[in-house]
Amino acid sequence: MKHTVNLKGVTVGHSELEHADRGVRRAWGPFRPGVGYELVQPIFRLYAEAVPQRGGPRDETKLARYYSARDALGLELVDSAGHPIRTTTIHIADYTNGAGDGTIELNVLISDDEYWTQRGDR
Repeated sequence: MKHTVNLKGVTVGHSELEHADRGVRRAWGPFRPGVGYELVQPIFRLYAEAVPQRGGPRDETKLARYYSARDALGLELVDSAGHPIRTTTIHIADYTNGAGDGTIELNVLISDDEYWTQRGDR
């Protein structure tokens, strides 16, 4: 099922959220940026700078800035019918270095019981 991430009514991007771990209420999958992704990309690139993908030291100052900025965004996840899905965290893992090479993944912690019931065994 297609899921959309919105920022105040602007489409940031989409994901099928093909993978799920019910135990931690997490769903994730490849992310396809939408027209509004450029509005939030600098925040998610800040995370990539703070937490190197291939290991190395974390930059705790940048990481704190990332969490503060991400939480202030007010991103919303909606299902294919446009119904909001309650989340506790929406994270876009963007290690593309801004050049478009590499993959972008959407990771969501979903607190919506109805979502998990409807998801079934997907």
